[in-house]
Amino acid sequence: MPIDLSYGADVEDLVTKTSRLIKEYVLPIEERFGGDIEAAGGDEIRREMNAKAKAEGIFAPHAPVEFGGLGLDMSDRAPVFEAAGYSTFGPVALHIGAPDEGNVHMLAHIASEEQRHTYLAPLAAGDVRSAFAMSEPSPGAGSDPNALATIATKVDGGWKINGEKRFITGADGAGFFIIMARTAGSPGDRGGATMFLAPADREGIAVGRHIHTTDRSMVGGHCEVRFTDVFVPDADVLGEVDEGYRYAQVRLGPARMTHVMRWMGSAVRCQDVAVDYVSRREGFGGKLADLGMIQQMVADNEIDLAAARALLVKACAELDRGGHASNETSIAKTFAAEAFTRIADRSIQMCGGTGVSDDLPLARLQNELRPFRVYDGPSEVHRWAIARRTIGRARKAAAAAEAAQ
Repeated sequence: MPIDLSYGADVEDLVTKTSRLIKEYVLPIEERFGGDIEAAGGDEIRREMNAKAKAEGIFAPHAPVEFGGLGLDMSDRAPVFEAAGYSTFGPVALHIGAPDEGNVHMLAHIASEEQRHTYLAPLAAGDVRSAFAMSEPSPGAGSDPNALATIATKVDGGWKINGEKRFITGADGAGFFIIMARTAGSPGDRGGATMFLAPADREGIAVGRHIHTTDRSMVGGHCEVRFTDVFVPDADVLGEVDEGYRYAQVRLGPARMTHVMRWMGSAVRCQDVAVDYVSRREGFGGKLADLGMIQQMVADNEIDLAAARALLVKACAELDRGGHASNETSIAKTFAAEAFTRIADRSIQMCGGTGVSDDLPLARLQNELRPFRVYDGPSEVHRWAIARRTIGRARKAAAAAEAAQ
């Protein structure tokens, strides 16, 4: 079967336009405010950057065409998202950052026509932001989704939701929430979850403390949110009751890969900064770039970037074919998250003291990249899932062979 790894002229044009906007307009804003999106103006600067992206014809490349997006599939998103991710503010500018990008993807696949009009249309246009409320404080759902403790109780005409959520990205200032709550079973049971849509101003929703993490590039922060007798009408149940985890897979696999795409851009930037530095810095009788140890780190960074891209391309191809791609996305996410932190660390090491200073962006890029080993599933959880699938296949093969005898 022939494999074509090239991109169409339309995608190449998007990459060119995106790179130009990022380097000429977005990067200067990021650098002026030290990568802190809230210090730069939060939603105000988001809207300004969105307007620039719209004027360039590169806004919301992932969103459905009927809602003003460019309708790119997963494979074609990869180079565009990478180009945007060269700046930590780039995903905000193109409206492809978490959690909105994943929520647009999920709503486009699952939402009813009424929900698409009420929630997807304004989100895709950048008129509002959204939040995906799934993670909870211990002992609730985190890496183990079966621990879900937030409860939705059936009442006349809808549901009442009670529970606490934690690390909810973009919660402060979001226009609406997608809430994962238990509608069957007890914490620890498999299944029994349902997704609900609720405007952020609905009575009973309270956004609390910002949890300060090492990353500073996501509008609305990572917050604690409490839901107290929040009424959600039946019309705002997203998908079918008790099928929330199945529907969540529509979002989670692709969202892991778009994270890889975006942070790939930051890893490339780390390499570019370091290579530029060692090519100019004098030491030990010549340029640092002429030293074997430096060249090994440069080469290792290139290897990590190439391997991460290859795994990403494979996973995206499987998603575009309609496959679950559970193994492919877990492998790509785990490798890329760890590769990108290696790249940032090597890049800092090549630049010495300057690498850990504010004179270069490397230290703060490292702070942005490090959480990826935790976000969207820690590496250890993905390894466990990969191993479980592999062992399961071996056991099925052994059982089939035994039955055939």
